[in-house]
Formats: sequence, C-alpha cells, structure tokens
Amino acid sequence: MSVTIQAADFDCGQEIAAMTKGRDDIGALASFIGLVRADTLGTENIDSMQLEHYPGMTEKALAEIVAAAEKRWMLQSVRVIHRVGKLLPGEQIVLVLVAASHRGAAFAACEFIMDFLKTRAPFWKKEVSEHHEQWVEARDKDEMALQRWQDAEK
Repeated sequence: MSVTIQAADFDCGQEIAAMTKGRDDIGALASFIGLVRADTLGTENIDSMQLEHYPGMTEKALAEIVAAAEKRWMLQSVRVIHRVGKLLPGEQIVLVLVAASHRGAAFAACEFIMDFLKTRAPFWKKEVSEHHEQWVEARDKDEMALQRWQDAEK
C-alpha cells in the first residue's frame, strides 16, 4: 500500500509501471483518475479549485481506507495519490490504482476506496470563479454510494 498527498501532478503510466514492475502475480489492475470539472458551481464555470488538508491526519485516514479494502479483498497492491493546492479545470486530482489476482476484486476495491475517500477523507475543497467562492459540501449521492458498502457489512 502506498498513499501520497502532493501538490505536483502525477503520471498514471509511471504509477502503473512502478506497481507492476517485476510482478507476475497481478491478474488485474483497476484505476480511477479524478479530474477537476469546470462546471461544478452549476451556474458559472469555476476558474480553480483549492484543496486543503491536515498533514498527517489525511494520510492516516487514507491509509485506514486502504487497509479496510485490503481486509475485504485479496489485493496485491494499492496506490492512492491525492493532490492538494490550487488545481485548474481539466487537471488530475486523484488516482486510485488497485492490483489483484482477479478483476472483480480490483474493480470492487477501487470503487470502495473512492467512495470512502470522497466522503471520509479529510480534504476541504473550495471552488473559485470570477464572481464566487464556495466550500464544497458533502453530496447526498456520495453518502448513498458509501451506504451500500456499510449495508454489505451488516
């Protein structure tokens, strides 16, 4: 497992190459790459998104999310990169990369990690446009996506 919080962009191809180098036990890779959307305010496009976090606390929370996925599925490797700072529309914001023996585990774990990351990771996002700034609130649809994993545990 590897979790990184950084301001710099990431190269998905390099991350995949690093994860699979010298490995012949990986049968599936699943990935999610999140991008900053321009239309998040609804009425006007944003100029940027500002992401903040608490160093140490955020990495710990992400590591706990990944550990929960590793407990549920047999995974060979997990890589999570989340960017912070000022990001522009179209820029990469998050990478979740999961390696497993079989595609089902890789897909499910990747989605699980993203659902928990979206709702439980301590990031604060502010959307900025020419005329408006607003902090992003948790969305009901994200909480509903998370609920299915919690219901499955019961």
